[in-house]
Amino acid sequence: MAKDRSQNDDFTGPIKRLLSGLLILAFIAVFLIWRIDSPRVERFRSSVIDTVLPNFDWAMAPMTGTVKILRDFRSYQAIYQQNQELRRELQQMKSWKEAALQLEQENARLLDLNKLRLDPSLTFVSGIVIADSGSPFRQSVLLNVGARDGIQDGWATMDGLGLVGRVSGFGDKTSRVILLTDSSSRIPAVIQPSGQRALVSGDNTAAPPVEFIENPDLVRPGDRIVTSGEGGVLPPGLLIGQLALDPGGRLRVRLAADYERLEYLRVLRDYGTPKIDTHGSIISQPEVKNE
Repeated sequence: MAKDRSQNDDFTGPIKRLLSGLLILAFIAVFLIWRIDSPRVERFRSSVIDTVLPNFDWAMAPMTGTVKILRDFRSYQAIYQQNQELRRELQQMKSWKEAALQLEQENARLLDLNKLRLDPSLTFVSGIVIADSGSPFRQSVLLNVGARDGIQDGWATMDGLGLVGRVSGFGDKTSRVILLTDSSSRIPAVIQPSGQRALVSGDNTAAPPVEFIENPDLVRPGDRIVTSGEGGVLPPGLLIGQLALDPGGRLRVRLAADYERLEYLRVLRDYGTPKIDTHGSIISQPEVKNE
């Protein structure tokens, strides 16, 4: 057995050397053919390439697939980065949109204030709402105008659409406005076009009830409600809102003022209203002179 193994080793050794020599000669021949600058050799190289390369597509398939995967991965990275950038830009655009909407709403309210038509005898001073009561039992707001601006108790306040309330207390730089929705608010009103007298009484809800209507059969939901001017506190003709019917069948007023966005208010200067200094002047009768 040992003799046969030695004979096989003696036989395979020369074959390996022969094959190695032939492979080296083939490499040298390929190198020389590839380096020779001759038209015939060039044509030969071209024919060899055209014949051999198409048959090696299967061998190049893994390398081609790997290259495609790398390219797709780089493309995916670029798309992902672009997507993240677009998300950031979209977030910025949302914040800009919100800011633009707020500015648009503020501009609309200011335009409404500018277009508000009032009695020519009434002048006004505009103020900014700096605080509200924050209580369901007291409906009021605080303005940044006061005695230095000539504010007096009882003056009406309006936004760009309708009556908001009246001044009830003021300091040098601030004043408090009792809203129409406050439970202590009572506003004499006229329902148009029927001309029926009524009283708008606050009850701490968004739609105050309308009470003491002279003839309820002459009014309809949707009728316009304005101040009557009775009592000498508020000037007549200020828009309060529209008449509405609640589910319980009670008549209420749908206020024209936008109570959800009270930012700017217009205080109406009404110097024609008699100023009450003493309680007795409310009920006292003028003296009659005997001639």
